[in-house]
Amino acid sequence: MTLNKINVTDTINQARKMLKDNPKIPPEFAAVVSVLLTLVELLLMRFGKNSKNSSIPPSQDPNRAKDKKPGGTGKKPGGQKGREAKTLKPFDNPDEIIQVPVNREDLPKGHTYKTVGHTKRQVVEIIVKRHVKEYQLEIVADENGKRYTAETVDGASRPVQYGRSIKSMLVYMSLYQMIPYGRVQEYFENQIGIPISEGTVFNCNKLAYDQLEEFEKICKTRLQSATCLNADETSINVNGKKIWLHSASNDRWAHFAPHKTRGSEAMDDIGILPHFEGIAVHDHWKAYFTYTKCRHALCNAHHLRELQAMIEAHPDHAWAQKMKDLLCTINTQTIEAGGALNPQEADHYRSLYQSILKQADTECPPPTPVPGEKKKRGKVPKTKERNLLERLRNFETETLLFMTDPYVPFTNNQAENDIRMTKVHQKISGCFRSMEGAQIFCRVRSYIKTCQKHGLDASSALSALFQGKLPPFCFSP
Repeated sequence: MTLNKINVTDTINQARKMLKDNPKIPPEFAAVVSVLLTLVELLLMRFGKNSKNSSIPPSQDPNRAKDKKPGGTGKKPGGQKGREAKTLKPFDNPDEIIQVPVNREDLPKGHTYKTVGHTKRQVVEIIVKRHVKEYQLEIVADENGKRYTAETVDGASRPVQYGRSIKSMLVYMSLYQMIPYGRVQEYFENQIGIPISEGTVFNCNKLAYDQLEEFEKICKTRLQSATCLNADETSINVNGKKIWLHSASNDRWAHFAPHKTRGSEAMDDIGILPHFEGIAVHDHWKAYFTYTKCRHALCNAHHLRELQAMIEAHPDHAWAQKMKDLLCTINTQTIEAGGALNPQEADHYRSLYQSILKQADTECPPPTPVPGEKKKRGKVPKTKERNLLERLRNFETETLLFMTDPYVPFTNNQAENDIRMTKVHQKISGCFRSMEGAQIFCRVRSYIKTCQKHGLDASSALSALFQGKLPPFCFSP
């Protein structure tokens, strides 16, 4: 595939050179052939895209190389040396003890046997069952017959209702494990013997959403005052219509919010970036640059993929390989230096960076009008390769900020990893039924993801929520 692609690219370049160098070719014919060559090149780039040279995720990449053998990673099958063992160990306090006597009839005859001890064998089971608590509220009456009833406890305000454990489990299964409502309903009815309607599942999710209003305010405030945050957006489907999920996060907090638009209107409504004064790490989406209170850093994973695409499509552009190697080298050296290079090293790599871009100007010059082609109004369109070159030059500070500021990561993977579960939800359910459902999903997932970043698992986080309290980290400095 790669060899054929290179051959086609060489043929296209040779054809363009012939059109340019041969004055006998009529200008009109040269213009038509030039357009056709451009179309062939665009088709070649489109069908040559994969997860390593574009934003296509690996799960949707039909050309992704997969390991055909269990040992394809180079590691031996099974547990690796140095891993933490997860061996099942005996429990000190078993829930049930069953005495198993020796069958005396199977023993040799003519002897007397007495018990001298026992050996233990444990079998770990799980028992899932309905547990009903009944509160019998005492009623007393005075000498005049006036009655007084004990105050209700544990929120038991109705004759029969679902408890906190069921509510937290419903939210855990539907919004964390992302099990569809119908299957959650089936599990509770068949496995536990509790008839749950889909409406009940939704109502529990909505209750969690309402109780997390204070958390969302705290989360936004913490991200607004953060030193560095990662921002990203991805499309989601609500009742057949495409809207956008916006993410702002760092290593301690995560906030997700749906919006009908992708740009600054959505970011203004969400209210984090307009008040943020730290360093925002993101891709080159122009809407982010409308916020001037903060500094900006660009995701180099995007740059590496675009450079890889150029390496494959234009082998004659040697600068692309050099730039890719340089960025990877700087990242390695920065990590080994503890997160930031000293000024002398930074200046050295910045000089190399600029010299590669000078070479790129020769190999990838600005576009020039095609001979004989009628001049069009507006700017002359540039190739993707030229746009990448100019972006790397014009945003040199934002591209290389990671090598001098220890808070700035090399990529925007933090944000992309945080919103990955949204895509998983879409694969399972296809879409959200309503905007309200998307809002509930985003707020609850923000809470769960933030709790996980603080070492609190999803089940414990939801259990605490339905007890009416937020985790302590929400109120710590």
